[in-house]
Amino acid sequence: MSTSNTMTCFRGLTCFLLLVLVFGCAILPPVLSEDDVACLQGVKNAVANPSTLSSWTFSNSTVGFICSFVGATCWNDLENRLLGLDLGEMSLGGQIPSALQYCYSLQSLDLSGNNLTGPIPDDICNWLPFLVTIDLSNNQLTGPIPDDLANCTFLNKLVLSDNMLSGYIPSQLASLARLKTLSVANNELSGYASQF
Repeated sequence: MSTSNTMTCFRGLTCFLLLVLVFGCAILPPVLSEDDVACLQGVKNAVANPSTLSSWTFSNSTVGFICSFVGATCWNDLENRLLGLDLGEMSLGGQIPSALQYCYSLQSLDLSGNNLTGPIPDDICNWLPFLVTIDLSNNQLTGPIPDDLANCTFLNKLVLSDNMLSGYIPSQLASLARLKTLSVANNELSGYASQF
């Protein structure tokens, strides 16, 4: 193959790879956006007393429309990509919605001061691996504190106080190097937490 043909082939391959990269990047944000929209739709459908989320309407399809929702914080107002979800003190009932798994890039989750029941999902850190803050305090959550919370490696603040959680504080939480605040007061926990 001549040098000219080799250069033409190389240029063609380079152009093809650039097109794949450009179109790949163009496609990726809407997929993430659609996931975050699906997340909020699922949360609204899953909780009891969703009337406090009545302003969440999904008929709008403009860029960043979920960023104006009560409790939603976006990375920027030009895309439907959630950074934080603060639904504290909204009288929400039911269990912690599994639809949260679609809010993959979420860094802050506050569901405090509601009437949520049932366990803390074992998979919450698989759903939301970038969480820095989790506040589930002042609910009616039951069951153990999941060992898998130790998989939220960016976690800085974990507030689980004033629930009905039982069992031990998982020793695995001691591996969370960034954890600055851990509150588990006023639960039905046993044992002690000397490793913290």
